[in-house]
Amino acid sequence: MEKIKVLFVCMGNICRSPTAEGVFTKLVNDNNLEAQFVIDSAGTHAYHVGKEPDLRSQAAAIERGIDLSMLRARKVCDEDFEDFDFLLAMDDDNYEILLSDCPAQYRNKIKYFLAYAPHLDEREVPDPYYGGVNGFERVLDMIEAASFGFLNSVRTLK
Repeated sequence: MEKIKVLFVCMGNICRSPTAEGVFTKLVNDNNLEAQFVIDSAGTHAYHVGKEPDLRSQAAAIERGIDLSMLRARKVCDEDFEDFDFLLAMDDDNYEILLSDCPAQYRNKIKYFLAYAPHLDEREVPDPYYGGVNGFERVLDMIEAASFGFLNSVRTLK
């Protein structure tokens, strides 16, 4: 069976997208579906390549049983557009950057991550980097909701 390949994308790949990678990986593992997915994250900018996720993201995630410490930031590369089935953007800026960098034949793979949590009535996962601790908790809540929605969505594709 072909694996579903998912790439979560934010700006620097140290807050939102690694959090989404960690949350979705845990959800997949908790449902014994790890053999069906390839899960990764990346940033549209190379600000933090090789760095671990923001310590505040890690602290908020570990409170929910999600360890992000092994993840390292990387920048989206040209091969990602072909290799991944879904490139899930956290906000408008990164969605637009992905679209502008993406070859035309792969643009249908780019989606807003929060499209999978329509009950939140928001399109963007806000960047918690410059906010307080509560921002990281809010981001986790949003990402968890979208992760459940995304998993249910891809299950219906099979």
